[in-house]
Parts: sequence; structure tokens; C-alpha cells
Amino acid sequence: MSSTPTPTRESILATLDTVEVPGGGSLVSRDLVRALVVDGGNVRFVIEVESPQVAQAMEPVRAAAEAALGKQPGIARVSVAMTAHGPAAKPAVKAPPAGEPPSLKIGGHPKPGPSTVPGVQRILAIGSGKGGVGKSTVSANLAVAMAREGWKVGLVDADIYGPSQGRMMGVTKRPASPDGKTIIPPVAHGVRMISLGLMMAEDEAVIWRGPMLMGALQQLMTQVAWGDLDLLIVDMPPGTGDVQLTLCQKFDVTGAIVVSTPQDVALLDARKALKAFETLKTPVLGLVENMSTFVCPKCGHEEHIFGDGGVQREAEKQGIPFLGSLPLNVETRLSGDGGVPVAATDSAAGEAYRVMARGLIDGFLA
Repeated sequence: MSSTPTPTRESILATLDTVEVPGGGSLVSRDLVRALVVDGGNVRFVIEVESPQVAQAMEPVRAAAEAALGKQPGIARVSVAMTAHGPAAKPAVKAPPAGEPPSLKIGGHPKPGPSTVPGVQRILAIGSGKGGVGKSTVSANLAVAMAREGWKVGLVDADIYGPSQGRMMGVTKRPASPDGKTIIPPVAHGVRMISLGLMMAEDEAVIWRGPMLMGALQQLMTQVAWGDLDLLIVDMPPGTGDVQLTLCQKFDVTGAIVVSTPQDVALLDARKALKAFETLKTPVLGLVENMSTFVCPKCGHEEHIFGDGGVQREAEKQGIPFLGSLPLNVETRLSGDGGVPVAATDSAAGEAYRVMARGLIDGFLA
């Protein structure tokens, strides 16, 4: 009695080498396959092309790759994401049609007094002491993981100077505003989200003083039609500046999470973020160690590039819960660049976020 053959990396690539792409060649011969993972009968990978326009044109190829692999014996599930390593072409600027509501203006002096976000039960701030530690990646993936656990989740990209959630969540369309005041949030991967990056050109710089930042945050929080949400996650800018001050003083923030990498330099700044939340009387729900380890996708060797366990030791020292370690891997990066957070997939990399989400639901946000 013959058993079903187990798919291998070589057999997967052989099948993908039969999938032709426009202009000649195959997915393999054109070197378009990235982050290939074969996990028993589950296969996932990313097709990386040069621009969003090419990615759109390659959708039939993506579908053909899924279909071809679906016919291979031993494969139960196929997940193929598309990403582009270059920017989209700049759209032509058009005048609004007659009768269209006025364009929404973002930024300006904040309204005095405390603010509320109608329909939102909990607000979770995700911050870091310094940039480059993966705070936005954690925010996007945690939001998606919480949504997959059945929660109604919103995501605010409050990193005004460096908004990235539109790209990471796969949203490019400008939000609708029926009256020039209310913002209708796009929905991606089960999460309602808003980002200043969706309201301006991708290469346009934000050069604002403090009052403009504070006003923009207040608008992103209160002028969006969130509806009823169990949780609103706020992706904070790095550091301890005006946005942190405005959020924690004007809104009833349930708690904060601080993200850091294990090395000493990052932990120095993480301590400052912890102190800032303490000063603002915002409970810190825990610390997350990102980029904790790197596993070579070719040989499987594990390397602690930024040190080992530094964030966990800091959490124990500070008496703060340690929420988990997240690895540094190519799949997470490609998934974010492709607009499909890894937590939206059933991959092992996404499981770490699902475990973190369940821990927060059971232990801190219930």
C-alpha cells in the first residue's frame, strides 16, 4: 500500500518552475519566489515583483501557482502573498467632482479638555523608546491576531512623521469622508484602520510643530467612525514626545505595551518609555522582545544577533509582565511589505502573535 508523498522544497520549486510569467520564464527562473516555507502539507511563500502595478498584473500568476500546487499530492493548503519592493507610480492629481464634500484637513491645534472615542471599550498604546525595533510590525500583527480571536479591533497609525500601517495592512485607498469631517476607516484583515499616510502622497514629508501633531492625533481618534470596538490599538511614534503626552492625557488609555530589541542600547531607551508611561499614569501591560533571534532559512542555524533575553530580564527587574519573544525572519518582513501581516496567515511566525493575543485577552484586557 503506497503512502502519499510528503512535499519537499525541491518538489515545490519544480512545480513553480512550470508556472509561466508575462514576458517569458517561470516564477523560479525569474527568481520571484521568496520566503518559501514547507510545513508538512502546508505550503506558503511570497511572490516579490518590482512595483504594485506589476503585482496587480501578476494576480493570475499567483492564482495559477496556487492551483498548480493544490494538485500536487501531499499538499493540503497553499498560501501565496504578493509584494512589491518598489513604490507605486504617483497618481495624477484631479480636481474633485462638482458636489463632492470638501477634502478632509488633518492637523491643527487640538480641542481643549479630555476627549472620548465613542463605541471604543479599550485603548491600547504600543510604544518604544527608540525607532527601528519593530513597533509598527508588532502593532499591525497584534491587531490582526486579536481580530482573528473574534474581537472587534481598530488600529490608529499615530506615528505621524513615519506612517507605515497603510503599506503593512495593504491599504492604499484614501479614506472616504461624506461630510469633510467624519472619516470612514478602511477595513483590512478584519481590522478597521486609519493612518495619516493614507491622506497624503507617499513621498510627502510631514513638517509640523507640536500643536499640529496633537491636533492630528485627536482627529484620527475622534473623527473616525469606528463603530463598536472591543479594542483600539494605537501605534505610537518612538520616544516620549507630544503624541504620547496627548494620547495619555486626553484619552482614557487602558494600558500600554513597550517593544524593544534585546541589546543594551535599545533597553536604555525602553526604560525611558516605561518611565514616561508611569509619569502619565498609564498602566504598562508588559514588555515585548522583538528580533529576539534569527534562524537561517537555509541551514536552520539560530543566532541571537541583538543579544539573548535582555527584555525578559528587564521585565523581571521592573516587575512588569513579559509578553513574549518575536523572532527576526524574512517571512515577517515580506508579509508586511506585501500588505498581508504574518498574523493573517497560519504560519509558525504568525503563531507567536496569536499566543500573545490570547494572553492579553485572558490576562489583561478581559
